[in-house]
Amino acid sequence: MDTREYVVKRILDLCDEKRLSINGLARISALPPSTLKNIINGASRNPGVVTLKKICDGLEISLIDFFNTDEFRTIEQEIR
Repeated sequence: MDTREYVVKRILDLCDEKRLSINGLARISALPPSTLKNIINGASRNPGVVTLKKICDGLEISLIDFFNTDEFRTIEQEIR
């Protein structure tokens, strides 16, 4: 799994935890639903930190909380 896939998985896991749809997350994050859908379906391969911060704000978590998972702690370096 690459970083993009981990980001998508984390977003979906957090939506599950908070019982939110992607449209619901978009609404509380002040983002267009298309932005989140593009991240989820891979059309947006590199979501920016500002977008991730808005997602975290909507979920009422910090960026540190977003990335504080075993997957992100053990992810392999992508640049070789």
